[in-house]
Amino acid sequence: MTIRELSNMQQAGADSRTLTLVRQEQSLGAVRDLDFGIELLGKARAGDIGPTLRLYRPAPTVAFGQRDTRLPGFGTAAQACRDLGFEPLIRKAGGRAAAYHEGTLIIDHVEPHSDAIAGAKGRFAFFGEMLAGALQSVGVHAAVGEIPGEYCPGEYSVHGFAPVAPAHRIKLVGTAQRVVSGAWLFSSVVVVENSAPIREVLTASYAALGLDWDPATAGAVDDLVPGLNVQAIEDAVVRTYADYATMGPADFSSLHRSVDRPRP
Repeated sequence: MTIRELSNMQQAGADSRTLTLVRQEQSLGAVRDLDFGIELLGKARAGDIGPTLRLYRPAPTVAFGQRDTRLPGFGTAAQACRDLGFEPLIRKAGGRAAAYHEGTLIIDHVEPHSDAIAGAKGRFAFFGEMLAGALQSVGVHAAVGEIPGEYCPGEYSVHGFAPVAPAHRIKLVGTAQRVVSGAWLFSSVVVVENSAPIREVLTASYAALGLDWDPATAGAVDDLVPGLNVQAIEDAVVRTYADYATMGPADFSSLHRSVDRPRP
């Protein structure tokens, strides 16, 4: 089934089929990048911005879930991240620790919506299939579904496999969602290049937290299709999104100013 057919079946909570596409060329820093997405959600809720898609490559970060902070090993886990060059942060969305760096693509999709809560679960399924489709379009064998032992497990994670070893599946995309009255933010992290540092920092973090997982499930797109890079995946995501909405490019600087500008 194509994304256009999926879109006709599942509106994914959107009031509009026009998206402002913003490519953020440089990280704002680990903390600011994470906070900026939440601020976009607030702007959408207030009606200051319309449906917006923000694409960027982050600074090395480990985003811990709220539950992680209550475990006795959290302090040790956070220090292990720093020692390995990753900034430990606590995200407002749920889930367990997830790691990303410059070899990943983060997709922040924010939309105002009068009943954002109603479509929350449907968005996980819809955008999971959309991202799997984007990866498939560039030759990755990708599918939606949790795999045993994955980090930050989720029912709608996107995983991939090599045809020569179909039983060995690796997590490629993790998704999270924050919903408020009047708007939603759907964030996706696509691990594209250089999976070794991510595997290393997750191994140290999960050991400190006392959480079981299988490091073999952590990988990247280029582990399956050598030569694919972040730019290629970003382009594939944008092409796939074009079947979901009309895309209107905008400069990141204008979006940045709109978020930083206080309301009168």
